[in-house]
Amino acid sequence: MRGILISIEGPDGAGKSTQIALLKEYLEQKGYESVLTREPGGTKISEKIRNLILDRENMEMGREAEMMLYAAARAQLVHEVIKPALEMGKAVICDRYIDSSAVYQGIAREIGIETVYQINECAIQGIWPDLTIHLDLDAEEGIKRKKNQAELDRMELETMEFHKNVVQGYRTLAKRDPKRIKTIDATLSIEEIHDQIKEYLEKILQ
Repeated sequence: MRGILISIEGPDGAGKSTQIALLKEYLEQKGYESVLTREPGGTKISEKIRNLILDRENMEMGREAEMMLYAAARAQLVHEVIKPALEMGKAVICDRYIDSSAVYQGIAREIGIETVYQINECAIQGIWPDLTIHLDLDAEEGIKRKKNQAELDRMELETMEFHKNVVQGYRTLAKRDPKRIKTIDATLSIEEIHDQIKEYLEKILQ
């Protein structure tokens, strides 16, 4: 039996980590062995690429190189973690996946959504999420939350206009693929968000 892949998406500060932990606990109660991973990262090689992408000293990185690095990190994650876990019938919860590249590089960097998806076709080996949860949060609130948490990385240091484009980009993607991408208001309480995620999940587990 093939497992399930759930990606959690949204702008910086939307509260993905909290919901991922709750989702893992819920899936395990349902009898699924769960694997948590993140993008970029999740493997030794992908984490090295993550450090390169997010390093504040690499502000001169070109948008095409950035897109390719994300795709390379994703390819290794799929090869080493996601594909084997799904083949073993596990539930994989990924903190960001291909839609992040469509938003950050395709829309905010203006490379184009279709270009990003085409570049990533090889990387994901045909493995799309069964469900994508989009935690929707305005850019100003998201960055405010991140500033309260830790030092900002290269992507978080982008302009407010960039972050607004990211927020709008996610909303655009959700309209393009409403069957897979489910939007939840990230200003709701932790419990309310988790309840909505469970509702969407139940529909694909049936």
